[in-house]
Amino acid sequence: MSQGLPAASSVLLRGAAAPRSQPQPQSPEDDDRKVRRREKNRVAAQRSRKKQTQKADKLHEEYECLEQENTLLRREIGKLTEELRHLSEALKEHEKICPLLLCPMNFMQVLQEPVASCLPR
Repeated sequence: MSQGLPAASSVLLRGAAAPRSQPQPQSPEDDDRKVRRREKNRVAAQRSRKKQTQKADKLHEEYECLEQENTLLRREIGKLTEELRHLSEALKEHEKICPLLLCPMNFMQVLQEPVASCLPR
């Protein structure tokens, strides 16, 4: 040991100087254990990849369903918008000829008793 270094650093120096490239002799049990561990890891990795693929497939199917639903809803919005436009135009046309709206006295009567002369039967 050198005098200027504490005991702990001399242990570290000796540990660092030990060659790590030399393979330690392995027993047949160690080899078998290593092969089993690798096989087990390989199977686990396959299972994980399969699970990940299934999850991706499920998400893709959900995406497709949502896209179809979105398309149907957009069509429905278009139809409802067109119906709203048509009904608004019909209301504007009716307002031009509606006797209830043309005569202020009729409006007062509507408040007192309902008059259904303009409404379809």
